Amino acid sequence: MTDIRERRDDAIADFSPRRVDVDGVVKTVYVAGNGPAVVVMPEMPGISPDVLRLARWVRDAGFTVYVPSLFGTDGAYPTAESGEKVIRRACVSAEFRAFAGGGTSPVTVWLRGLARQAHAQCGGPGVGAIGLCFTGNFALTMALEPAVIAPVVNHPSLPLDDPAGLEIGDEDALAVRDRILRDGLKVLSFRFDNDRWCTGQRFAAYQALLGDAFDGRVLSGSSANTDPPPFFRDVVATPHSVVTAHLVDEEGHPTVKARDEIIAYLSERLHP
Repeated sequence: MTDIRERRDDAIADFSPRRVDVDGVVKTVYVAGNGPAVVVMPEMPGISPDVLRLARWVRDAGFTVYVPSLFGTDGAYPTAESGEKVIRRACVSAEFRAFAGGGTSPVTVWLRGLARQAHAQCGGPGVGAIGLCFTGNFALTMALEPAVIAPVVNHPSLPLDDPAGLEIGDEDALAVRDRILRDGLKVLSFRFDNDRWCTGQRFAAYQALLGDAFDGRVLSGSSANTDPPPFFRDVVATPHSVVTAHLVDEEGHPTVKARDEIIAYLSERLHP
């Protein structure tokens, strides 16, 4: 088991940084691996060592991983002070809709363009999308792009002020639902049962929108890593990040099983 207290910033030396242009908007994306494309989006407060650990597991399972830089300092160990600053900036950014009534975050248009480019570059039947926390629901909205056929919505935390809300405009929600039902897609999702940022009410809202296409899986909060990085200990302050900061890297552990279920789902959809 890795002692997370000994972890430091990640140099991301085994990924190739690329500048990706989607309709004139350019962002840095870290790319590694071979095989069908999977977009792994960062959770708050950025591309942390734990997010990169997840991306490497996906890469090593036979995929080309694309990790877009959307906020924070790439590779940084998530401290409480720096993380709070990133949250404040993201909440007032024009790219994100962090609160109820804001509709779909505009950054998802760019992410759909990234998925389209990744599919053209990697081929295969389509693209996977893994959202985490702040970006959790972005994986669902990305399904408006036909290339995205394997959305994973992990512990979605938006909107921050509505535990039963979905971070998506009404028109987009109906379009996503129709596309998922029409094409027979499944949306895989995970949360801890006592997560105050991703509640049972939120999962119920996904179920109401998507019906049987929503596969929401709930882990006991008692299984969460009890020694996460300071940002998750002091700011998040609840079991939350199932396959990143609150994962316990031990064989047979429920969070490791969740990771394996995500990889199996991606393999089923993208390696038919």
